[in-house]
Amino acid sequence: MTDSTQKLRLGALIALVVGSMVGGGIFSLPQNIAASASAGATLIGWLITGVGMLTLAFVFQTLANRKPQLDGGVYVYAKAGFGDYMGFSSAWGYWISAWIGNVSYMVLLFSTLGYIFPNAGFGEGNTLVAIICASVLLWLLHFLVLRGIKEAAFINTVTTIAKMVPLALFIIIAVIAFKLDVFTSDFWGESNSELGSVMDQVRNMMLVTVWVFIGIEGASIFSARAEKRSDVGKATVLGFIGVLLLLVLVNLLSQGILAQAQLAGLKNPSMAGVLEHVVGPWGAMLISIGLIVSLAGALLSWTLLCAEILFASASDHTMPAFLRKENANKVPVNALWLSNGLIQLFLIITLFNDATYLKLLYLATSMILVPYFWSSAYAVLLAVRGETYENDAGQRNKDLLIALISTVYAIWLVYAAGVQYLLLSALLYAPGAILFAKAKHELGQPVFTGVEKLIFLGVLIGAGIAAYGLYAGFLSL
Repeated sequence: MTDSTQKLRLGALIALVVGSMVGGGIFSLPQNIAASASAGATLIGWLITGVGMLTLAFVFQTLANRKPQLDGGVYVYAKAGFGDYMGFSSAWGYWISAWIGNVSYMVLLFSTLGYIFPNAGFGEGNTLVAIICASVLLWLLHFLVLRGIKEAAFINTVTTIAKMVPLALFIIIAVIAFKLDVFTSDFWGESNSELGSVMDQVRNMMLVTVWVFIGIEGASIFSARAEKRSDVGKATVLGFIGVLLLLVLVNLLSQGILAQAQLAGLKNPSMAGVLEHVVGPWGAMLISIGLIVSLAGALLSWTLLCAEILFASASDHTMPAFLRKENANKVPVNALWLSNGLIQLFLIITLFNDATYLKLLYLATSMILVPYFWSSAYAVLLAVRGETYENDAGQRNKDLLIALISTVYAIWLVYAAGVQYLLLSALLYAPGAILFAKAKHELGQPVFTGVEKLIFLGVLIGAGIAAYGLYAGFLSL
């Protein structure tokens, strides 16, 4: 499918995983978490997230090693285990999550530039000036990626290394400034009734913690382009462990510098506000510049991922054939145009809908829960059947336990997302049936099986409720 000059080495794959996860989320993490949870609930939430996401990382590693013929990650596991429509839905949901995530990054980027240049008219990143500038940036990235996957991946590696510098400096300063009495003050949030019970706090922070880990499957998406198949699993686990350590340190150290209410009131990127409190204005400027570099890299990573998921799923006829087209540089050109065209459309919608970074974050996160669930469920299925475990009973039991924990975690996330984002997800999943039907028509096959018809009916009902909710006003983006 690709020539050797476009193959990605372990370092590039790790950079894609880290670059995808360390985008804008970590720079806004102190405020995003504090808005929902106290220090005690945060510790519980990170414990659940750490275990859940670690098992998911192991699931992707196991599937990459045991099913090396399944290229494209995420969606292909759903297809192999649960049929064509589940596979398509996973590809569709992952793709939508990816490009909506890019929209949220654009909003955060220009919100940050608004902090640096308060008179430039960028506001919260969703003003007319911000959207025009975001559109220019979008198409610059588009034409950069058209030059080649490997070239874009190299630039992503450089930006990934560059953004680690301000993050490392923040952690060093925060360790020195950390005060245990600030961290333990109102440890369970009992003085703030708006936070709710500890369980409510944990549930409410979960979408944020999932958001900052989206991209954990980045190496799996590029498995067909990996120089060594074994590097896919290594990149996933190594990237996850490094990013988990960064995220937990940034979050918990911030809670030992400013109280929960102070953190919750910070403007994003809230890490800038925390560092400004310790060292003054230069700290905020350092973090803001770091965020701009980080977002540039993340936007590039996710632009690559958006195109690759459509190309990979079209290559095995899950998506229509026109998405398989590559240019002379082996870049899936039609997939890239479709992805960035929809990002452009959503940027315009953001202007009129006044959607904020946090709202877009929640929507993008809710869309990826289905692909994560089906990947975990497929790992359970392999272990239960004993498929690929014919002479390895001990490893089979270990992998089954890990996959079961990952599946339960995915179900918990759907619950944590709440009804609103479940319905909005259905509204975005429903139109995908058009492309699914086109792909099936190209193969001369019926669109749905009997069970798939029932599943699609459920999606349509959810989409109908969501559409009415948006019209009536009891749902909003």
